[in-house]
Amino acid sequence: MVSDIMDAIGRGARAAAPVLELAGSDQKIVALRAAAAALRARRHKILAANERDMQEAREAGAGAPLLDRLRLDEARVEAMARALEDIAALPDPIGTVLAEWSRPNGMRIQRRRVPLGVIGIIYESRPNVTADAGALCLKSGNAVILRGGSESARSNAAIHACLGEGLQVAGLPGASIQLVPTTDRAAVGYLLAEMSRYIDVIVPRGGKQLIERVQREARVPVIGHLEGLCHVFVERAADLSMAQKILLNSKLRRTGVCGAAETLLVDGGCAPTHLAPLVRALLEAGCEVRGDEATRACDARVIPAAEQDWSTEYLDAIIAVRVVDNLDAAIEHIRRYGSHHTDCIVTEDPAAAEGFLTRVDSAIVLHNASTQFADGGEFGMGAEIGISTDKFHARGPVGVEQLTSYKYVVRGNGQLRP
Repeated sequence: MVSDIMDAIGRGARAAAPVLELAGSDQKIVALRAAAAALRARRHKILAANERDMQEAREAGAGAPLLDRLRLDEARVEAMARALEDIAALPDPIGTVLAEWSRPNGMRIQRRRVPLGVIGIIYESRPNVTADAGALCLKSGNAVILRGGSESARSNAAIHACLGEGLQVAGLPGASIQLVPTTDRAAVGYLLAEMSRYIDVIVPRGGKQLIERVQREARVPVIGHLEGLCHVFVERAADLSMAQKILLNSKLRRTGVCGAAETLLVDGGCAPTHLAPLVRALLEAGCEVRGDEATRACDARVIPAAEQDWSTEYLDAIIAVRVVDNLDAAIEHIRRYGSHHTDCIVTEDPAAAEGFLTRVDSAIVLHNASTQFADGGEFGMGAEIGISTDKFHARGPVGVEQLTSYKYVVRGNGQLRP
């Protein structure tokens, strides 16, 4: 039964958690480096498993964005291995003293970083999440229960075997990183509603429906990641050449990632010179453009935008384009339609840039840089579990430090409270 499988996994994770909290930094480094070596050594098995997942997804009629997220190749397997090595090289956060002070009565107080405990991670499509999430949790001293999507089950299992080999080499419990072995959807419901005695926090990574379900049904805290409704705002002082390059990279480098731009806003002050070239560049690169009246007037190939286009995460080669009056109007549009994920301004005006960076309430705001930098690896975190749009606990890329909490350690010599 699913309940028996999940309870066994939960008990294993709960038993492994205190072992990981006390594990030395060197031991975790050995595990991660051995897992990276196993990924490289077993890459042909991983790719064969992935091809079976891909074939099944194609037969089921999966669209191009999902297939791109699901697909592995030699370069992506190597990127997973390098990410594990990058995570291994990060400073070990556990035991770090965040603050320290003394009280007038002689007591000494420390705020010390500790693991969260047991983390449940529910994700879809991307097999690399198996490696990234397992490695980040291990480095941060947490046991983890991974529940990937059925569409990537074979790929996830092949990658998980490499993580298990790393744990074995380092002498760490195999239950430190567990992959739910069943694709039965009941396992997700049980994980959310019946495992609060085992799990301390849940991190969902996937589409809007998955995130909403987890936030609705989970009985433990959730580190949330809503959809990536990312904007590029080309302000009136923008360099056109730079704006074009940033826009194309933000939208088309990989359309299926959460940091892909979904809306282009063009300042009315530069629309006469900038709008048509930007729209033409998108169209000629194979991107469908859905625009407002001003955008349609500049190119007959533009499709009329409907109201829902301003709040749609396409994850495809489609973008919505609108001309706005000024900086204030751009910020208001982002406030109304955005998801607090990642938003960018392109401008040579420092005051406009600072106003945008200060006033746009998103986890990541950028000036003159592609929205596709919304990635823990690009932030120097080695990898990430996701981009949190929450404001409590973790916001932005969820890396090693974001998977920890802290406790207060108080030392006295007999003090009594009067």
